[in-house]
Amino acid sequence: MRLGVRDRLAPYAYVAPFFLLFAVFGLFPLLFTFYVALYDWDPIGEHTFVGLDNFSRLVDDTRFWGAVRNTLSIWALSTVPQLLLALGVAHVLNHARLRAPAFFRMSVLVPYITSVAATTIVFLQLFDRDYGLLNWLLGLLGFEHVEFMASVLGSHIMIAAMVMWRWTGYNTLLYLAALQAVPREVYEAAAVDGAGGWRQFRHITIPSLRPIIVFTVVSSTIGGLQVFTEPLLASPGSLTCGAARQCQTLTLFLYEQGFGRFQFGYGSAIGVALFVMVVIVATINYLLASRIRSERP
Repeated sequence: MRLGVRDRLAPYAYVAPFFLLFAVFGLFPLLFTFYVALYDWDPIGEHTFVGLDNFSRLVDDTRFWGAVRNTLSIWALSTVPQLLLALGVAHVLNHARLRAPAFFRMSVLVPYITSVAATTIVFLQLFDRDYGLLNWLLGLLGFEHVEFMASVLGSHIMIAAMVMWRWTGYNTLLYLAALQAVPREVYEAAAVDGAGGWRQFRHITIPSLRPIIVFTVVSSTIGGLQVFTEPLLASPGSLTCGAARQCQTLTLFLYEQGFGRFQFGYGSAIGVALFVMVVIVATINYLLASRIRSERP
């Protein structure tokens, strides 16, 4: 039975809104960023073509490389502990006998829906040099108080803690949803064979979660490369995140150059560099996913 023209075009009409929105709000801004990066772009003045000069300037800019180091440092301090903690919490929630399991499972999402500004205020108080809870505990242990925002490592730890607080619950629910699909009989059979909790975790839980682990690692990495709100709010009134730029990330450096100094061409070059980093991560994701599929029986 041959389909009519309307029937053949219907599937394309259903998916067309997505592609139209993506073209307007995704593809066009991306291509326009590449275009602006080739210019000395004054938003209210002249637009002078400079070719690759903005990228040459980027390579020689120590502030850019400092922002790259800060971004990677904050990513490492937040993503790795965050995913390990989320994996452990999901495993406990999946196996623990709780009276109100739905309540505990949904409560891990509370930090995710909490305002980032409110979270930042709380963490600034916790890490405060004179009256913060952490420094109070350090004083009880005989250590001197630490001014976290004044040092590179201290500011990175504080921002990483905020990122972990916000995203651990979200990743926990992803892991938990995947664990719910694993039949209980598999764990029961392993227990009958003498496998303890740790062996079940290593040989059943981890292999069952391999695809979602790859997804959360890549998505968390992409999010970590684009961290912006936490360092911005941690240093109110300053786009450098400290006098020594000790916690200025790539996105914050982009915002400073583009909207703080109105150097749109240079800011676009920073955006292109960030895009290249994201593409590299996406390529690694593809290779990891292909390897996992090839290893599956």
